[in-house]
Amino acid sequence: MRLRSDFWVAAHLRRCAAQNVIAVQRRRGAAEAGAIFVKVDRLDGTSTLYSPAPQTETAEAGIERLWTRLHREEAIENLKAEERLRREISFDPDLWIVEIEDREGRHFLDLAKG
Repeated sequence: MRLRSDFWVAAHLRRCAAQNVIAVQRRRGAAEAGAIFVKVDRLDGTSTLYSPAPQTETAEAGIERLWTRLHREEAIENLKAEERLRREISFDPDLWIVEIEDREGRHFLDLAKG
């Protein structure tokens, strides 16, 4: 059984706070199964976006949630990140957005290989 999205977001916000990293829930999605996107604002005009990895990768790794970066570059301009999030919302209005502010780009996510 997969952990509900609302529980996962609440736990991740607490995890960030425990590491003295600022994180907020920017958008609330469907409580039980809304897709979660994570934006890491590096506070230098750039951000990194993460989305859920394909379910096949999660099953293979034996981890409940894996994440993948939505772009090739380490970070993209904030404006491009916001445009991408707007496109994702227009496709799936039930998604969640968690925003983290960290100059080091820390996110505390389990990343898919690749």
